[in-house]
Amino acid sequence: MNNNKIQKVSESIIRLPGVRSIGVIGDPGCEGLGTYNMKVYAGALEETGRDDITLVVGDLVPAGTRHHYQTIQELTEILAGNRVYALRGNHDTGAYTEYFGEKNYALLAEKFAVVVLDNAKRTFEEEGMELLSGVLAMEDVEQVIIAFHIPVPNHFILNCVTEEEFARLKKAYEPWKQKVKYLLCGHVHSGFEDCVDGIPLICTGGGGAMIEDVSKDIRACDVEHHVVHFYEKDGSLHHQVINLSEDCYGRERKDGILSQKLKETVEGELMAHFKYMMFADRAERRGMKRIANLFRALAASEYYHARSFYSVLDRPAPFLETAAAFVPGEEFEQEYFYRMLADYAKEHEFPLAEQAYAGAAAAEKEHAALLKEAADPDRFTREVIYVCPVCGYVMTGDKAPERCPVCGGPKKQYEVFEKE
Repeated sequence: MNNNKIQKVSESIIRLPGVRSIGVIGDPGCEGLGTYNMKVYAGALEETGRDDITLVVGDLVPAGTRHHYQTIQELTEILAGNRVYALRGNHDTGAYTEYFGEKNYALLAEKFAVVVLDNAKRTFEEEGMELLSGVLAMEDVEQVIIAFHIPVPNHFILNCVTEEEFARLKKAYEPWKQKVKYLLCGHVHSGFEDCVDGIPLICTGGGGAMIEDVSKDIRACDVEHHVVHFYEKDGSLHHQVINLSEDCYGRERKDGILSQKLKETVEGELMAHFKYMMFADRAERRGMKRIANLFRALAASEYYHARSFYSVLDRPAPFLETAAAFVPGEEFEQEYFYRMLADYAKEHEFPLAEQAYAGAAAAEKEHAALLKEAADPDRFTREVIYVCPVCGYVMTGDKAPERCPVCGGPKKQYEVFEKE
């Protein structure tokens, strides 16, 4: 045993006296290790820190390079609140064993065991099957979780191992099937529970990767990022799924100096984004399309930088409450702030500023109305939205007006946003 948080497994059977609970995180890193993505993993580590140990059920990294493994290892060492064990996923290739050790192993906790099996290539290794049978045959092992990355065949998704592979797994546990209390997997960027071969199946891929639609029954809008707690109580093994709020991590914003500097950095990145977009428009008007393309790419890069910094500070409300939360700001700008500044500009004979504020106020009124509709996403039916690129006015409906009602810009210039 070492003092590191991430455990490099060197033995096939590890006894963990005193361990009575385990927190499980699924698929934190397969879409990249950027700050925006890693905020969820950071929050997941804080949540599973309540347990005695943590298990990551695969895809810690997007690709198995030493650079990526070193990045996730360093982040985990700082943020984890307990010992962290890993299970190899299909993205965890390359140098996996150099950082995490054995791919098939068993954790023997106080009242239950977790048998970790490698099926990252959609097959179970023979040494894993032998290990599983051996652990199940042990007299002091009475409750077992079998953990692997890619799901076995189930009632919800087709992204799983073959029936033949599942038959190999069943053959290994069949003589002691009554001891198998859970099948546990990741891989699917969502979460669901099922019953397979009479055994509860917990699929958890909500530890960092963007939640996806995986079937008509399991939609992204119905699943939150989450972790799973397994714990022993009154002699039995139980589980609990805990959803992670979008404000699941906030260590950096508690530092006053760093928090202020992060805000300033966001403002600087967004200003750079805006300047590059403005220059791209100028280049486009002069027919310099390659230059325009370059500056739009640079602008996009600056936006993603700003997003990374802002995500460290952001304290978002629950998603379904967020659209309505923007309405007061839009109404204040439209009803008071922009009107006041437009009046000031008019009084002091600054006609361009007056025009800009008046046009923006008209657009903000439409913003507020649309956000009120969007507060109930299931009832929001607008499929096509038009934006005038001259003044920013927003229009909806089956047919857009031939000219912008605010500035008179022609319909052919409108930017069209359509539901895919």
